[in-house]
Amino acid sequence: MTDTSSEYFERIVDEEALAEYLEAELGPVKEYDVHHHQEGHSNETLFVTWGDLELVIRRPPPGDIAENAHDVLREYRVVDALQETDVRVPRTVLACDDHDIIGSDFYAMEKEEGDVLRDEEPDRFANPDARERIGHEMVDRLVEIHNVDYEAVGLEEGDFGYPPEFTERQVRRWSEQLTWAFEVTAEEREVEQLYDVMNWLYDNVPEDDEYPSTLVHGDYKLDNVMFAPSDDPEIAAIFDWEMATLGDPFTDLGWMLSYWSEPKDPEPPTPSLATEFMTREGYPTRRELVDRYERKTGFEFDNWKFYWVLAVYKLAGLGEMFFRRYLEGNSDDPMYPKMREGVPALAERARMIIDGEMEL
Repeated sequence: MTDTSSEYFERIVDEEALAEYLEAELGPVKEYDVHHHQEGHSNETLFVTWGDLELVIRRPPPGDIAENAHDVLREYRVVDALQETDVRVPRTVLACDDHDIIGSDFYAMEKEEGDVLRDEEPDRFANPDARERIGHEMVDRLVEIHNVDYEAVGLEEGDFGYPPEFTERQVRRWSEQLTWAFEVTAEEREVEQLYDVMNWLYDNVPEDDEYPSTLVHGDYKLDNVMFAPSDDPEIAAIFDWEMATLGDPFTDLGWMLSYWSEPKDPEPPTPSLATEFMTREGYPTRRELVDRYERKTGFEFDNWKFYWVLAVYKLAGLGEMFFRRYLEGNSDDPMYPKMREGVPALAERARMIIDGEMEL
């Protein structure tokens, strides 16, 4: 019934209990299959066939996790709230907070068909016009997220998010995540340069009146969207909403830009997380993406250095949490042990941006 019999697979799903739950919620079926989708590096993703339904189930990783990380029910809430908006999200099916089923919270959504551009571009997009459209789609769909009337869809301030002092809280939250990871990883090696980056961010955090308040995706990047199976690039769905909230939209833009490579860039600090095919002819530059975003929103992205450094700092925080999970035996992801060297390299990338050695 599964495509793996690994011990780790058994830790993230009890197939019999899940089948009983799905039968009670969706009705009995003859065909049932579960397998582990291993492309992501944060929450765990299961592909489930339930009769005629093709489902995607999202659950947190097993073991100890940092506070507020991997909140899949929060992810479900925002995706469910966006069902009737312009934002491209999958159709939600159900959510469950009963840990007796698979050992954690989880939710299910309908599976989308298309391509996620992670390691390579599809052959049908391998031309300058399509490449330019990919960049434009990324910006235009982000603008749709930031244009959502979040209170109208039930994502109220004070409940789903709190925009005042949002950006300062981002710095504090990710510093706390790093500190949590360091409790274990410092025994292997220390990354002292990250403390310098941390201090720079605290010293340069924007005031509330320097950014608008919008819905924020929290992890918006090329491999968290799916392109429809057509020759003309069009984003069909946006995934991975676990860090969505209300706050500073420039954190989304900075995050997207931190993954966007250009020919002029030095070697990526974490090759396993880098997508470099957008260095080919036709892909917009980071500056061109920013210009399009500013035109379509009316916002001015003047403080780009802060948001770019913050994004790289958050990447380092994620990497260090991944490294802790690896050291504690709570993941079978082959990328996690690479963070021993990857996180120090990210700290160096942040320093280069701060010192002006890398420009937007």
